[in-house]
Amino acid sequence: MDALKIGLLVLAGLVLFLFALNNLSDGLKALSGKKLRKGLARFTHNVFTGILTGIVVTTLLDSSSAVIIMAIALVNSGALTFRQALGIVLGANIGTTFSSQLIAFDIGQWAGLPMAVGFGLMVATKRALVAQWGGVLLAFGMLFLGLYLMEEAVEPLKHLPVVVEWMKGLSHPVRGALTGAGVTVLLQSSSATVGMAVVLAGQGLLTLPAGIALMMGAELGTCADTVVASAGRSRAALRTGLFHLLFNMVSILAGLLLIHPFTELVSWVSGGMPLSRQLANAHVLFNLLGVLLAAPLTPVVAPLLERWVPDRPREAYFEAYS
Repeated sequence: MDALKIGLLVLAGLVLFLFALNNLSDGLKALSGKKLRKGLARFTHNVFTGILTGIVVTTLLDSSSAVIIMAIALVNSGALTFRQALGIVLGANIGTTFSSQLIAFDIGQWAGLPMAVGFGLMVATKRALVAQWGGVLLAFGMLFLGLYLMEEAVEPLKHLPVVVEWMKGLSHPVRGALTGAGVTVLLQSSSATVGMAVVLAGQGLLTLPAGIALMMGAELGTCADTVVASAGRSRAALRTGLFHLLFNMVSILAGLLLIHPFTELVSWVSGGMPLSRQLANAHVLFNLLGVLLAAPLTPVVAPLLERWVPDRPREAYFEAYS
């Protein structure tokens, strides 16, 4: 397979994956509607319930950025307080790891089944709700078909010394993290970056340290959306976006400094699992450990951010009497 054909197949798979990911998230948000927003406000009385809510909603929507941006919007409108949103932000970082676990199952060859069922539901019914669920199933299948196309396209690359050497260079923590962050900002999806890393690891093109560095970079790149979403909003919404950025930056810095013992931990936990599964496990462990360490510190971090980014006088008045 020549370079042009490989590039076109990878591009087709990537576009299909991103298209399906956006449609899957939009379809699930449309199905949940106002209930989702009410649930975010209702089940966030403390950090623990906020984390659980963030995990569940992000797993359902398959987009941590969408959930965090939604939380920022609710904080901006006054439906959520800044402190209520902290748990959602932390939980979203765990919930986003569900997709990498699913991708590591390598079920792309079965993608036609949910696509066929979903398309059948869309054309065979006049009920809007059934058709919406059909669209969700169709998008779900397309997502894995996109990954399968990329996996098949890159398979010949593992025999090219130039590609192998470049991939090995990503094992350098900083280089790998910057690459992951750049790709995520470009694609506007950390799930796509991590998904591609899992696919490349499964083909033997990525070592585990390189995949972990890329994954950490993807976590940083996903902050771009939330920082933009919080700009120009209320001070409480801005604090929410800053908390997400600071949490990810501190977690990633610690992860890069400890990448070698962390890699050994992942290998020990994963046993003899395939490399793609080990990388998916690393994604879960990294975010889970980060949240476990950060959650007890929120009572300290929240007042610091409130002093650093204080409410405007009018916002403080409405906060006090809301």
